Amino acid sequence: MKYYILVGEASGDLHGANLMKSLLKEDSTAEIRFWGGDLMQEVGGTLVKHYKERAFMGFVEVFLNLKKILGMLSFCKKDIANFKPDVLIFIDNSGFNLRIAKWAKQQGFRTNYYISPQVWASRASRVQDIKRDIDQMFVILPFEKEFYQKYNYEVNFVGHPLIDAIADRKSLNEQDFRTKYQLGDKKIIAILPGSRKQEITKMLSVMLSLVPDFSEYQFVIAGAPSQPFEFYKTFIDTFEARFPEGKKIKFINNKTYDLLSVSHVALVASGTATLETALFKVPQVVCYKGSTISYQIAKRIITLEYISLVNLIMNREVVKELIQNEFTKENLSNELQRILMPDTRQKLLSAYTDLEQKLGGKGASAITAKLIVEGLKEAKN
Repeated sequence: MKYYILVGEASGDLHGANLMKSLLKEDSTAEIRFWGGDLMQEVGGTLVKHYKERAFMGFVEVFLNLKKILGMLSFCKKDIANFKPDVLIFIDNSGFNLRIAKWAKQQGFRTNYYISPQVWASRASRVQDIKRDIDQMFVILPFEKEFYQKYNYEVNFVGHPLIDAIADRKSLNEQDFRTKYQLGDKKIIAILPGSRKQEITKMLSVMLSLVPDFSEYQFVIAGAPSQPFEFYKTFIDTFEARFPEGKKIKFINNKTYDLLSVSHVALVASGTATLETALFKVPQVVCYKGSTISYQIAKRIITLEYISLVNLIMNREVVKELIQNEFTKENLSNELQRILMPDTRQKLLSAYTDLEQKLGGKGASAITAKLIVEGLKEAKN
């Protein structure tokens, strides 16, 4: 059967790749065409467009790139029509995907959604569009099933794919890793400033400003695969020009899981990385800063008490969130000192254990693939 998968960012690329592997086990004749990234491309199939081409963050950024986005929507529809898939599989990325889903349903294509749009965070009215346009929804957060039930929409809770992604990775020899990247013997503070240029630009300089005050630790930037080293280098060079007494910052590209596995604590941009950091049992401070206009718009439509997945799933403040104007050097320094204290660290690790239990066991990708294929077979009968 023919599968068309739509992914819009790095985390979706990871989950899309694992889903593709499971689909190929369920359907050995599967023909897969996709919008995704390097990880999905390694599995096989045909890459149509890389997510790097449409990584826009915030209301203002989307508006400024509207012409490009509309062109991609038009191209996507034509590509789907030419491929004639048995099913479209949307992964997160609701702004783009829900528009394609509406069109696809009108054209008679079968539509599945893996990793729900965050309609529980804002604009819950979109649930009606989802009910109309999506044949099957597979959710990965435990509270999402109950949320959709309020709207009489049955969805499948499949567990969180990060459990598999982390459990199935090859074990790492910490000393070899430290030697390879010249990290020395100091405890590591990981910096995860996000994957989009806008968020990195807003946050990385503030994160780096802490380095001189925590000289007993080794700071390491986790580079995102969507950004070249030259982009990060401008921030590193600016810092080293201010503090020329020695190179104190290390940069490691596209090895975030390896870095987290050897890190003591982390400074993390809000997003999937907050949950990944928690699953690696690394105490963290969650950071977010967007453009002023985008933030003001978001503040008016987002109804959540928290922005990090860790706190949302636990329904309480487990990790500290420094959002917009609260994201300052002083606040970040205070919170970093706090999570470096042994008693705070132990409380966080205990909460992380509870979090993992709430997410369910392994097998999210395999369960989802099985349900997709079974649903296709039923639809054809």
